Amino acid sequence: MTPPSRPQQRAELRGALRANSEALLAYFERRVSPREDAADLLGDTMLHVWRRRRDLPPGDATQQRMWLFTIAGRVLANHRRSSRRRLALTERLRTHLTDAGAVPDPTEANAVRDAVLRLPPRHREIVTLVHWDGFTLAEAAEVLGLNQSTARSRYAAARTKLKNALMEPSRT
Repeated sequence: MTPPSRPQQRAELRGALRANSEALLAYFERRVSPREDAADLLGDTMLHVWRRRRDLPPGDATQQRMWLFTIAGRVLANHRRSSRRRLALTERLRTHLTDAGAVPDPTEANAVRDAVLRLPPRHREIVTLVHWDGFTLAEAAEVLGLNQSTARSRYAAARTKLKNALMEPSRT
């Protein structure tokens, strides 16, 4: 048996997705809350399917359906793990802030967030990686694909811009 050509594989993949996308969406809608997340999960599933398109079982619609649902199950499991981690992190942060008695002033917090968001993208990314995502400056440099001296200079420039933005009189 000759393996299918690329155009045949693509056509078969499109056919399998058309035949099963509504069922996959319903699968997610029954399993996630809020239901609006189901569409995102379907999109993630289609992305994974596309990346693994060469593994699509040829010809057999039942096998293709099972293959698609196997991938959907993995996407759903990843989503649930991420949700649990996010909730655990939120709870740890809430506990830490409560224990420390450091409930931030919302006005101040908004001013800082807005100042960070007004930074140029290259400065904003280094600041958020370091201060919001918990990376060291060296780790942030690696994530961004920068050498450490460039990261240090961008970070210093960002801090100066933030300091100036936060020292400006309040704009009303």
